Amino acid sequence: MNTGSDRETNESAQGGADSEAQPHVSKAPAFVKANRSLHLSWQIGVFVVGLAVIAAGVAMLVLPGPGWVAIFAGLFIWGTEFAWAQVVLRWTKRKVAEAAQKAMDPRVRRRNLILTGVGFAVAAALIGFYLWKYGFMLPWNIKDQ
Repeated sequence: MNTGSDRETNESAQGGADSEAQPHVSKAPAFVKANRSLHLSWQIGVFVVGLAVIAAGVAMLVLPGPGWVAIFAGLFIWGTEFAWAQVVLRWTKRKVAEAAQKAMDPRVRRRNLILTGVGFAVAAALIGFYLWKYGFMLPWNIKDQ
Protein backbone atom coordinates (compact mmCIF):
# COMPACT_ATOMS: atom_id res chain seq x y z
CA MET A 1 0.00 0.00 0.00
CA ASN A 2 1.34 3.40 -1.00
CA THR A 3 1.09 5.92 1.82
CA GLY A 4 1.36 9.67 1.49
CA SER A 5 4.88 9.68 2.92
CA ASP A 6 5.94 7.05 0.35
CA ARG A 7 4.63 9.26 -2.43
CA GLU A 8 6.53 12.27 -1.05
CA THR A 9 9.70 10.18 -0.89
CA ASN A 10 9.21 9.00 -4.48
CA GLU A 11 8.57 12.55 -5.73
CA SER A 12 11.63 13.92 -3.96
CA ALA A 13 13.72 11.08 -5.40
CA GLN A 14 12.47 11.99 -8.88
CA GLY A 15 13.76 15.53 -8.52
CA GLY A 16 10.62 17.28 -7.34
CA ALA A 17 8.03 15.98 -9.77
CA ASP A 18 5.39 17.92 -7.87
CA SER A 19 6.89 21.22 -9.10
CA GLU A 20 6.44 20.05 -12.71
CA ALA A 21 2.82 19.08 -12.08
CA GLN A 22 1.82 22.54 -10.86
CA PRO A 23 -0.58 24.30 -13.21
CA HIS A 24 0.84 27.21 -15.17
CA VAL A 25 -0.04 30.61 -13.76
CA SER A 26 0.39 33.75 -15.81
CA LYS A 27 2.86 36.27 -14.40
CA ALA A 28 0.81 39.18 -15.73
CA PRO A 29 -0.34 41.82 -13.23
CA ALA A 30 -3.78 41.31 -11.68
CA PHE A 31 -5.40 44.20 -13.55
CA VAL A 32 -4.20 42.70 -16.85
CA LYS A 33 -5.55 39.25 -16.01
CA ALA A 34 -8.90 40.77 -15.06
CA ASN A 35 -9.61 41.95 -18.62
CA ARG A 36 -9.62 39.20 -21.27
CA SER A 37 -8.66 41.41 -24.23
CA LEU A 38 -5.94 43.16 -22.22
CA HIS A 39 -4.56 39.78 -21.14
CA LEU A 40 -4.53 38.55 -24.74
CA SER A 41 -2.68 41.73 -25.75
CA TRP A 42 -0.22 41.12 -22.90
CA GLN A 43 0.41 37.57 -24.12
CA ILE A 44 0.94 38.77 -27.69
CA GLY A 45 3.42 41.35 -26.41
CA VAL A 46 5.28 38.73 -24.37
CA PHE A 47 5.36 36.42 -27.40
CA VAL A 48 6.75 39.16 -29.67
CA VAL A 49 9.42 40.22 -27.15
CA GLY A 50 10.44 36.60 -26.54
CA LEU A 51 10.57 35.96 -30.28
CA ALA A 52 12.77 39.03 -30.81
CA VAL A 53 15.17 37.91 -28.08
CA ILE A 54 15.33 34.37 -29.50
CA ALA A 55 15.85 35.72 -33.04
CA ALA A 56 18.69 37.90 -31.77
CA GLY A 57 20.15 34.84 -30.03
CA VAL A 58 19.99 32.79 -33.23
CA ALA A 59 21.73 35.64 -35.08
CA MET A 60 24.39 35.75 -32.35
CA LEU A 61 25.17 32.08 -32.93
CA VAL A 62 27.00 33.17 -36.09
CA LEU A 63 27.71 36.78 -35.09
CA PRO A 64 29.62 37.95 -32.02
CA GLY A 65 27.55 37.74 -28.87
CA PRO A 66 26.09 35.38 -26.30
CA GLY A 67 23.72 33.49 -28.61
CA TRP A 68 22.72 30.62 -26.33
CA VAL A 69 22.21 32.97 -23.37
CA ALA A 70 19.83 35.08 -25.45
CA ILE A 71 17.94 32.01 -26.65
CA PHE A 72 17.48 30.77 -23.08
CA ALA A 73 16.45 34.30 -22.01
CA GLY A 74 13.80 34.32 -24.75
CA LEU A 75 12.50 30.95 -23.57
CA PHE A 76 12.39 32.30 -20.02
CA ILE A 77 10.40 35.32 -21.23
CA TRP A 78 7.95 33.02 -23.00
CA GLY A 79 7.81 30.82 -19.90
CA THR A 80 6.26 33.66 -17.91
CA GLU A 81 3.08 33.33 -19.99
CA PHE A 82 3.10 30.01 -21.85
CA ALA A 83 3.11 26.56 -20.25
CA TRP A 84 4.70 24.94 -23.32
CA ALA A 85 7.70 27.26 -23.01
CA GLN A 86 8.15 26.25 -19.37
CA VAL A 87 8.13 22.59 -20.42
CA VAL A 88 10.76 23.28 -23.11
CA LEU A 89 12.87 25.31 -20.68
CA ARG A 90 12.67 22.56 -18.01
CA TRP A 91 13.67 19.92 -20.58
CA THR A 92 16.57 22.10 -21.78
CA LYS A 93 17.82 22.70 -18.23
CA ARG A 94 17.71 18.96 -17.55
CA LYS A 95 19.66 18.16 -20.75
CA VAL A 96 22.27 20.85 -20.02
CA ALA A 97 22.73 19.50 -16.49
CA GLU A 98 23.14 15.97 -17.87
CA ALA A 99 25.71 17.16 -20.42
CA ALA A 100 27.64 19.07 -17.76
CA GLN A 101 27.67 16.01 -15.54
CA LYS A 102 28.82 13.83 -18.43
CA ALA A 103 31.57 16.31 -19.32
CA MET A 104 32.97 15.97 -15.80
CA ASP A 105 33.54 12.22 -16.33
CA PRO A 106 37.35 11.70 -16.36
CA ARG A 107 37.21 9.37 -19.38
CA VAL A 108 35.21 11.91 -21.42
CA ARG A 109 37.54 14.74 -20.39
CA ARG A 110 40.59 12.67 -21.35
CA ARG A 111 39.05 11.83 -24.73
CA ASN A 112 38.21 15.49 -25.36
CA LEU A 113 41.74 16.58 -24.47
CA ILE A 114 43.24 13.95 -26.78
CA LEU A 115 40.95 14.97 -29.66
CA THR A 116 41.79 18.64 -29.11
CA GLY A 117 45.50 17.88 -29.09
CA VAL A 118 45.24 15.85 -32.30
CA GLY A 119 43.23 18.66 -33.91
CA PHE A 120 45.87 21.23 -32.98
CA ALA A 121 48.65 18.95 -34.25
CA VAL A 122 46.89 18.50 -37.61
CA ALA A 123 46.26 22.24 -37.90
CA ALA A 124 49.92 23.00 -37.03
CA ALA A 125 51.11 20.48 -39.65
CA LEU A 126 48.88 22.02 -42.34
CA ILE A 127 50.00 25.55 -41.47
CA GLY A 128 53.62 24.42 -41.42
CA PHE A 129 53.27 22.78 -44.85
CA TYR A 130 51.64 25.93 -46.27
CA LEU A 131 54.40 28.14 -44.90
CA TRP A 132 57.10 25.77 -46.20
CA LYS A 133 55.51 25.65 -49.67
CA TYR A 134 54.42 29.29 -50.13
CA GLY A 135 55.95 31.34 -47.31
CA PHE A 136 53.97 34.21 -45.83
CA MET A 137 52.04 34.83 -49.07
CA LEU A 138 48.27 35.13 -48.94
CA PRO A 139 46.40 32.36 -50.80
CA TRP A 140 44.79 34.71 -53.33
CA ASN A 141 48.21 36.20 -54.23
CA ILE A 142 49.76 32.83 -55.11
CA LYS A 143 50.66 32.51 -58.78
CA ASP A 144 51.12 29.10 -60.36
CA GLN A 145 54.46 27.91 -59.05
